[in-house]
Amino acid sequence: MAGRNETPRRVVVNREGPILVEGPVEVVGDDGRTTRSDRFAVAICTCRRSRTYPWCDTSHRRRKPAGPSGTGRGGRTPQEGEEEPRP
Repeated sequence: MAGRNETPRRVVVNREGPILVEGPVEVVGDDGRTTRSDRFAVAICTCRRSRTYPWCDTSHRRRKPAGPSGTGRGGRTPQEGEEEPRP
């Protein structure tokens, strides 16, 4: 854990993307596995589509957000458990 004299880490939460964390960081997954990155900043995946999970590989960009009316590209709202149509 961080000592009291250290400055806090900055975490940036994006609505349609990953969580950005100033590094270096260690991420402990739900399976207990620890993954470390020494980079100055990392993007942590929140969509679970990343092939490099827990790190973001921009897989979230493949799914377009819903339009302003809440409908997908096909003009209808996807049903529960159904994905939006892909281009």
